[in-house]
Order: sequence, then structure tokens, then C-alpha cells
Amino acid sequence: QVQLVESGGGLVQAGGSLRLSCAASGRTFSSYIMGWFRQAPGKEREFLAQIRWSDGDTYYRDSVKGRFTISRENAKNTVYLQMNSLKPEDTAVYYCAARTSYTGWNLGSWGQGTQVTVSS
Repeated sequence: QVQLVESGGGLVQAGGSLRLSCAASGRTFSSYIMGWFRQAPGKEREFLAQIRWSDGDTYYRDSVKGRFTISRENAKNTVYLQMNSLKPEDTAVYYCAARTSYTGWNLGSWGQGTQVTVSS
């Protein structure tokens, strides 16, 4: 069983930065893909970025390329999402997720989410 715990959310002014953390436990994650998603009020959950634990290969949603960076720290079993140049429309609950390379996100494990609020 995979456990994921997000942290690092909060209130920030537009143009500011935040770094979210996702601490993972319960498995050996070398075969996993880790991802970040967000859900704004009244909207569907949307994919932001993913990283393959084994080799660090990354993939991003077009709208966050250049502003958000996903990374991992193997020794701490932690995945990060560095968010820069934040905009009010980035306000949402941010979720960390983990899946194997042969399953979809809907069959993966999810954290409880962390709130990010960007004020104008």
C-alpha cells in the first residue's frame, strides 16, 4: 500500500513561488511514476506534471511548462513541485499521485491534497 502526504501549500501573492512536497512510503518506488494534479472549485481535476522515478524523465502539461518543475529526491522518497510566477488561476487543491508504468492514474494512489491560494 502506497501512502502519499503532500505539504507546502499556502497563500501567496501573484508572481510568487511555492514548493510542494510529496512524501511517499509503503513501497519501493523505482518502478513508479509520480504525478501532480490540481482541482479548482467547480472544475475537474487536471494533470500538471509527472516524473518517472527510475530515471527522472519528466512530462508537463503545456500550460505550466516553464513555470512548474517536478523533481524527486530518492534518499527521502520525496517528490517536489516547484511553482514559480504563480497566478490567481493557479488557486486549487494540489494532489500528489503514484502509479506503476502499466496502470492509469485512476488506479493509482493519491494523497489528501494541499491547498494553494494565489492572491491578486
